[in-house]
Amino acid sequence: MSEKLATREAYGLALAEFGAKYSNLVVLDADLAAATKTGTFKKAFPDRFFDCGIAEGNMIGVAAGLASTGLIPFASSFAMFAAGRAFEQIRNSVGYPHLNVKIGATHAGISVGEDGATHQCNEDIALMRTIPGMVVINPADAVEARAAVEAAILHNGPCYLRFGRYAVPTFNDKETYKFELGKGVKLRDGADVTIVASGLTVSIAMEAADLLSSKGISARVINIHTIKPLDEEIILEAAKETGAILVAEEHSIIGGLGSAVCEAVCEKCPVPVVRFGMNDEFGRSGSAAKLLEMYGFTAENFAKLAEKAISLKK
Repeated sequence: MSEKLATREAYGLALAEFGAKYSNLVVLDADLAAATKTGTFKKAFPDRFFDCGIAEGNMIGVAAGLASTGLIPFASSFAMFAAGRAFEQIRNSVGYPHLNVKIGATHAGISVGEDGATHQCNEDIALMRTIPGMVVINPADAVEARAAVEAAILHNGPCYLRFGRYAVPTFNDKETYKFELGKGVKLRDGADVTIVASGLTVSIAMEAADLLSSKGISARVINIHTIKPLDEEIILEAAKETGAILVAEEHSIIGGLGSAVCEAVCEKCPVPVVRFGMNDEFGRSGSAAKLLEMYGFTAENFAKLAEKAISLKK
């Protein structure tokens, strides 16, 4: 793993990069351009940037109108405001007519840190998964975030992209990495247990696999960057071949990646699944590093939970 960079930083850089490549790309923001990093695009393409003020629902309506003219709008705000405050507009003005709107949601999860529970959105994936036709993407590092932005541009339909505030390790190679919408990535093979992760938890899962290896436990690690549509093939293969799964996500255990994996496994290849995330609780204010440690987002805890999954095998 190389340098650390927040996926929101990569998002801003990607918008500016692809703004030059795709002339119909426009960006909207809800008075948070400095934080969401859409200001990078604004500086490069001021005529294609629209600050809609602190009016997220209206921003989504404007994005829907722009999409209906053939433009590709990225509407950005914090996840709590984009997915939460503007849910009804996303559902009815974007999802229902299946318009080509991309929602760039930053500052998701407890790693938002000091902003506290009101801003630490751990419910957004669950909300977006329920909207028919909505693609839900949660990139794990800066390279994947950049690739995800272009994949969303090329996809004809609504997309929700989730980005973080906290700098995370960059483990993908920009020169060789290929992003395929709806396809999980097996980062490490293993026979005893599978750790399925998304976003910030992917690099932690890789560290956990190293810890397990030192104990003689072979752990497979799968990065699910596209939570909807879920790559059921890679999940079911892992269930069949390893017999136990740990799902780790920076989101509520209700309705997110863990729920999606359980739905697939329960219906088609029942094996023990241990879910890790936020346990039906709100976060609290504190540094991102301290909060991640306090809530168990550590390699040591992931390894412990993977061993628990293995113990549940019949």
